[in-house]
Amino acid sequence: MESMEKKDERPKGGVITMPFIFANEVCEKLAVVGFGTNMISYLTLQLHMPITKAANTLTNFGGTASLTPLLGAFLADAFAGRFWTITVASIIYQIGMTSLTISAVLPRLRPPPCKPDELCQQADSGQLAILYVSLLLTALGAGGIRPCVVAFGADQFDETDPKQKTKTWKFFNWYYFCMGASMLVAVTVIVYIQDNIGWGWGLGIPTIAMFLSIITFIFGYPLYRNLDPSGSPFTRLVQVCVAAFRKRNLGMVSDPKLLYENDELDASISVAGRLLHSKNFKFLDKAAIVTGEDNPKSPNLWRLNTVHRVEELKSVIRMGPIWAAGILLITAYAQQNTFSLQQAKTMDRHLTHSFQIPAGSMTVFTMSSMLATIAFYDRLFIPAVRRLTGLDRGISFLHRMGIGFVISILATLVAGFVEIKRKHAAAASGLMDKPYSIIPISVFWLVPQYTLHGIAEAFMSIGHLEFFYDQAPESMKSTAMALFWTAISIGNYVSTLLVSLVHKFSAGAGGENWLPDNNLNKGRLEYFYWLITLLQILNLCYYLCCAKIYTYKPIEIRRGEGHGGEGEPANADDDGLQLARHV
Repeated sequence: MESMEKKDERPKGGVITMPFIFANEVCEKLAVVGFGTNMISYLTLQLHMPITKAANTLTNFGGTASLTPLLGAFLADAFAGRFWTITVASIIYQIGMTSLTISAVLPRLRPPPCKPDELCQQADSGQLAILYVSLLLTALGAGGIRPCVVAFGADQFDETDPKQKTKTWKFFNWYYFCMGASMLVAVTVIVYIQDNIGWGWGLGIPTIAMFLSIITFIFGYPLYRNLDPSGSPFTRLVQVCVAAFRKRNLGMVSDPKLLYENDELDASISVAGRLLHSKNFKFLDKAAIVTGEDNPKSPNLWRLNTVHRVEELKSVIRMGPIWAAGILLITAYAQQNTFSLQQAKTMDRHLTHSFQIPAGSMTVFTMSSMLATIAFYDRLFIPAVRRLTGLDRGISFLHRMGIGFVISILATLVAGFVEIKRKHAAAASGLMDKPYSIIPISVFWLVPQYTLHGIAEAFMSIGHLEFFYDQAPESMKSTAMALFWTAISIGNYVSTLLVSLVHKFSAGAGGENWLPDNNLNKGRLEYFYWLITLLQILNLCYYLCCAKIYTYKPIEIRRGEGHGGEGEPANADDDGLQLARHV
């Protein structure tokens, strides 16, 4: 029976552990956003890269950093557990940040400064190698932190305890709020230091903060509620596929109750509850049909699987289309740190005669609007809507995501019109051929698009995060968080591909281009924004179809003492089941 128990014997968990967990995530975001937001400036001004190459380097780094969570999630769910995965990944991240800081401090690791009337010397292969190795280490470190911190934080609330279960959705809101607050500091204080004091300090401060966060996180170990790894979730998914294929010629059973179940086997991978049979993807049910060749007491899992394991695979398949819908929002969002930042560099950024906003700090409006929206959503929107819907979280995460998609469409639509106005101001001032001159138009014209992106993220990204955690099988929570980051990864890669294709196919015989390398004033950036707008409209239609036919996972909650009997079905008050019964 000890093998069936997944909880550490020292669990305390709850709200008391949040400062230790949030400290790690806050410092990771402080580091990656502090550099990533202003990375385009570092690559173009310090390493002298062309703008399109720099933009693609930025999105490729963002894509890789968001793809590695798959590896981190696999290690956490299958072998190491979330605590140790976060700890080791944080150390790897620390090494990468230290290397990056050293490269920014030592002059020999960067090309010489540009001289007047001379072509700037680009970084050589050795200097770029140091940059790429440093970025790779931070990407690997982020891969262990990102999928595990969210799941580890949510683990601190016992889903079998009704009093704690209601706090889980609040955790996601305030997790994102803390993350946003650290990003706000990064795009203001850190970016200002990078632009006005130096990149050594601008990267050194987040590096020191990351070191302190590791110490803080480890210090909180005795307080954490730890769940042991349940074995490789990918192996179980493959076993179901193989078993279903081997029994593909069998007829379907007349009654789902005849399918194989084994409470002891299922308890070894799930604490909260057992997944119940659903009507989707019936061909996979064949993996749970008992034949004369099977031994139900000691099954060969490559031939016979329980209903719970079959439903794990079904849950992952059902989440796929919703996961894919989030990709284009990230593609649109990525432009803030590339072309929107380049727009800001050409505009009047003065707040006073002596102080001007760093271009990389324009995302402060994104962060501020996101934080304000989260606070509004949690304190005002949910209590008001809860009276109408009866749901504890106000609206379902699918509705929340849909609202975010609509607002993101408005963001890129507005961005195109603002670019037209910026170029008109440049033409009126005779600055079309002077890419490095400041156009007499306030940078605050960019505020609407940044603000709309922040509001969209508060709705869509948090809804996406909630969706993955809630709908993933319990034994795959870290993997589910990795899916969230994988959507971000592919969104960045799609941005790279889109920029490359537009740059290639919009090139004219006279050197015209929608996305020129050197002079944004001669480009057609507004067309690029509207192309993304059109793609997002098509994506919204796709998402609405997916959301309409989505079936929530059916689960039978295991109640501990004082919370109902063992194996008691979930209450109708549980959002997922309540909605599932109406779908």
